[in-house]
Amino acid sequence: MTAENALSRARAHAPEDYDAVILSSFGGPEGQEDVIPFLRNVTRGRGIPDERLEEVAGHYRANGGVSPINEQNRALRAALEAELLGRGLHVPVLWANRNWAPYVADVVRECHARGMRRLLVVATSAYSSYSGCRQYREDYGVALEELGLTGQVQVDKVRQYFDAEGFVQPFVEGLRQGLAEVRGRLGAGDGRIAILFSTHSIPLTDAGASGPARMDFEEDSAYVAQHLAVARTVLERIGPEELGEHTWDLVYQSRSGPPEVPWLEPDVNDALEEVAARGVAGAVIVPLGFVSDHMEVKWDLDTEALETCERLGLPAVRTPTAGTHPAFVSSLADLVEQRVAGRDAPPRVSACASGTWFDDCAPDCCVKILRGASGPRPTVAQRPEGEPIPAGLDGSGELRWV
Repeated sequence: MTAENALSRARAHAPEDYDAVILSSFGGPEGQEDVIPFLRNVTRGRGIPDERLEEVAGHYRANGGVSPINEQNRALRAALEAELLGRGLHVPVLWANRNWAPYVADVVRECHARGMRRLLVVATSAYSSYSGCRQYREDYGVALEELGLTGQVQVDKVRQYFDAEGFVQPFVEGLRQGLAEVRGRLGAGDGRIAILFSTHSIPLTDAGASGPARMDFEEDSAYVAQHLAVARTVLERIGPEELGEHTWDLVYQSRSGPPEVPWLEPDVNDALEEVAARGVAGAVIVPLGFVSDHMEVKWDLDTEALETCERLGLPAVRTPTAGTHPAFVSSLADLVEQRVAGRDAPPRVSACASGTWFDDCAPDCCVKILRGASGPRPTVAQRPEGEPIPAGLDGSGELRWV
């Protein structure tokens, strides 16, 4: 764990007086009649006909047309607001989505009508990527422009929190319990356990563009490097004695799009086939890339991946996500407090990096030009063009700027 240091402080945004916090998420349907309109929103601009969308709607249909993400976000919103109130921070926590009601633009419009002029966004995504960070910033930049509120309403965003103690801790607890459960099923025979840390696959181009382009990352990707750092920290926290004989890997799930477009691999099901062929006795699947047990966790892991394990004869469990774990809610509240003026804020501590991530992203961070566009969309929470950024610390502990 890294205590607050010069790198974390150099990446910090000056505290502000915020009128509201907005928990911002992907969104999901609330009933069968919502499924196709929701999928149209998700695939907007790609020209996919409804007949094709219906082919991929099965996992929502099987759940009554309801995505579990909405109820989970309602619970997280309430828990975060209660935690902030318990700390004496009287700020409303609202909820906004990219692809379903309540939509970002509607919530921003409502905030402006209520006289709110400074808003702080907390996204339900912990890692750096276009869809996990920059697209949220663009959602608000576009909303401000379309509403004619650019310059009238300020929208900032808390940093990516993959290294927050409260995000890491639930995975440590879950893996520890998962290992015990699988070994309990194996009985006296015991044997080697495969630990698969699973996250959302993204196109290789997006993975390569994650993080500031001027910085270097393991595997040439901030997205991959951050996941590897969290996975290693989880394993270190448990230690070799409890881990026992094991193998581990970072795997991916939920890919979409044309098959000719390369995405991050291996797929979790392919990885399970491989470890089974290598003779492992069981598997623990850790949903490292996800904040809550939404549809992609419930379907892609609890249904498809665990069915693969059953077919292969592998005793297996899927561990919990952070959800509304008290440590996670506390860490989100820390992120908010660190941004609010006049607070005796908690220190910026990193569980698995040399310093916490950027409060304001660099212009060259996670850039993606959408189909038909001539350049990046309007955005918020961004550092000025041409400004150097603190990339790390040198051997003597001095800031290294790029």
